[in-house]
Amino acid sequence: MASPIRVTVWHEYRHEKKNPKVAEVYPKGMHEAIASHLRTCSDMQVATATLDEPEHGLTEQRLAATDVLTWWGHTAHKEVADEIVERVQKRVLEGMGLIVLHSGHFSKIFRKLMGTTCNLKWREAGDQAVYWITRPGHPIVEGIDDHFVLEHEEMYGEFFDIPEPMETVLISSFTGGEVFRSGVTYTRGAGRIFYFQPGHETYPSYYDKNVLKVIENGIRWAAPGKGGVPISYGNREHGWLDKA
Repeated sequence: MASPIRVTVWHEYRHEKKNPKVAEVYPKGMHEAIASHLRTCSDMQVATATLDEPEHGLTEQRLAATDVLTWWGHTAHKEVADEIVERVQKRVLEGMGLIVLHSGHFSKIFRKLMGTTCNLKWREAGDQAVYWITRPGHPIVEGIDDHFVLEHEEMYGEFFDIPEPMETVLISSFTGGEVFRSGVTYTRGAGRIFYFQPGHETYPSYYDKNVLKVIENGIRWAAPGKGGVPISYGNREHGWLDKA
């Protein structure tokens, strides 16, 4: 039997403590809404970590025991210590998967891995959002129809200042006519990265079965051991082929 995917759900966990409206939607925090679903997956072992824990809950030991890290942040991106960002980046380059959610597009770790501003257009007005699958058959959208709808979500619109994705798995359209690359993939070093747009704190997006299914699938896709080969660096002596 295969070992379970070790998942750490990381969350800023500030809005729920300060905004009663958010606390009403997510009384145990957005991280617990996500984690409680993932705990129903027999192939996953799930832990949570939050910003205000020592080392933001992302100690060397915790990251070493994490196959895939999910990341949601918003108001406190600057409070994430650069040392922890470098620690997470190192693990991604070594092969840990990273799922970046919603406003995590502005997180230090995503911007560091992308090398761009990761800026975009936005509007918080409860737009209806329609998410369209652009790569049918991709494992991240397994079990999803050709589209799904969220009745209320924050609008994110193009231009989204990210590098050209390896794959664009989902695009979304909003009430105002805007469109957005809402599900995109990358590799950095040996690690796989998936950015997924929905998840504004005042809307119940993390209770939606399709959103949770995409996150679940994304974790399986990003988990290490998908046929990659070890990355070798450093000096290579002449004659190495004769020793192979």
